[in-house]
Amino acid sequence: MAAAAAALLLPPKPILPPVPLSPATLPFPKTHRHFHRHRSFPKIPFSSSTPSETECPVPADQQPVNEYQSLSTSFPFSWAAGDLVEFSSRLFVTGASFALFVGLPVSWFGSAGSQSEPLKPALAAVSSGVFVVTLAVVRMYLGWAYVGNRLLSATVEYEETGWYDGEIWVKTAEVLARDRLLGSFSVKPVLSRLKNTLIGLAVSLIVCVALLINLEDSQKDSYISSGEAGVRAVPGVYNDESARSFEPDAFCGEPDLE
Repeated sequence: MAAAAAALLLPPKPILPPVPLSPATLPFPKTHRHFHRHRSFPKIPFSSSTPSETECPVPADQQPVNEYQSLSTSFPFSWAAGDLVEFSSRLFVTGASFALFVGLPVSWFGSAGSQSEPLKPALAAVSSGVFVVTLAVVRMYLGWAYVGNRLLSATVEYEETGWYDGEIWVKTAEVLARDRLLGSFSVKPVLSRLKNTLIGLAVSLIVCVALLINLEDSQKDSYISSGEAGVRAVPGVYNDESARSFEPDAFCGEPDLE
């Protein structure tokens, strides 16, 4: 009891702060400390024998990646790579402008009886606008297809000074991977859009031509039926019966043609 009472009367021992541990004070064997000190990811050595892009013998303006950049910013090829609404509106404005300012005047003043039948020159003007837009889209498609083929190909054909000294360069693995990635994700969607546009324009052009042919056939049938019925005059068509009714003196003494 006396010992316990004496222990209670003694002052408490001070609490010391924790001592930071270092790799030298850790209770690990020397071999483990050595492994912990040199633990890191291995470095991949760079092989100087791999040809870099700066060693490419192709001129800068004939390299596929530079051709792609030039094409994507040039007129009108940049339309296909832009927004779909903007691309469609530009094509519509181009076709409508040509049809209104070129196709309609030519078809209106170049055909007989256009005042009495305005549907025919209007269809001709629309057909001319669709045809011009189709030519523009075909030109875009050919340009993008050319650049896409050069990006996806493993070789590059180039000219050093002219057409007579053409050469072929085999792309390195890095250049081929970059070009094919660019061609797959940047050029192929543009080509798909242009293909769908060409299909729609072809259908529209066929419909316009079919309407023009049907309108022309219906007009011919109406002329023939009106001539057989003895109509005095048919606009735009010569008929002996109608001419005889307007100029009887010119047919004096001649028998009727039947």
